[in-house]
Amino acid sequence: MTVLVLDNPEMLARAALLSGVMADSLGTEASRPHRTRFHYGFNKHVPDAGDAAIMRQHAAYLKNHPGVRVRIHGHTDNFGSPEYNRFLARLRANAVARLLIQEGVPQSAILMTTWGAERPLTRPEDHAANRRVELEYLTVDMAQAL
Repeated sequence: MTVLVLDNPEMLARAALLSGVMADSLGTEASRPHRTRFHYGFNKHVPDAGDAAIMRQHAAYLKNHPGVRVRIHGHTDNFGSPEYNRFLARLRANAVARLLIQEGVPQSAILMTTWGAERPLTRPEDHAANRRVELEYLTVDMAQAL
């Protein structure tokens, strides 16, 4: 017997529909977008169209779950001065926050942290992988404690 394990909520919902299970019975977590990391080109801070579409899905989830907060982590590669990298990381995080707010997410549901090149995802030489924004979901209690 072969077992297929799906950890992508969108694929899981499609599989449930194909097998006759209603997608609504999967619970609210199935509606939360799975992807929470978005990469950028060199010296860029505006999300591309595909990333913006997924960020809009995050906005819809946040609007439907008022007890959930999101922390936006802005990162850069190690090119440039530390001051410029923190500035660019802030531009990236702000662009994501503006998109979420434009989609109706209350500003109080958004926290931002900018790291510049201080916390690389991989080796510092892997520049493209380190130019990113990450979304971290928090409960209200966690957000207030931080």
